[in-house]
Amino acid sequence: QVQLAEFGGGSVQTGGSLTLSCAASRRPLRNYAMGWFRQAPGKEREFVAGISVNGGSTDYADSVKGRFTISRDDANNTVFLQMNSLKPEDTAVYSCAAELPYSYRVYKNPNEYDHWGQGTQVTVSS
Repeated sequence: QVQLAEFGGGSVQTGGSLTLSCAASRRPLRNYAMGWFRQAPGKEREFVAGISVNGGSTDYADSVKGRFTISRDDANNTVFLQMNSLKPEDTAVYSCAAELPYSYRVYKNPNEYDHWGQGTQVTVSS
């Protein structure tokens, strides 16, 4: 089964940018729909962004629309989350997830994903 590992987390000030990477191994990423989720302390895991298996569709949480961009590079088995104009409320552990899809839609429910990375911490200070 596919294994996922996130990179690129860190600490930034309000208004800063970070790019998260999710590297896949053992299985080609091109077979999977991908998503990014985040979980802040004391809160439930929430959908951040998703991309369909063919890259033709993307979707975002309202809270990040216009600031975050998800993309995929299947040749290099990597999915990215470009995060701009970061806010303190973006502070969380960010995880990528993969799912063998039945359609070309974006999967937004974490229960629809079978494969998860270990997560990477993003901290935005004011």
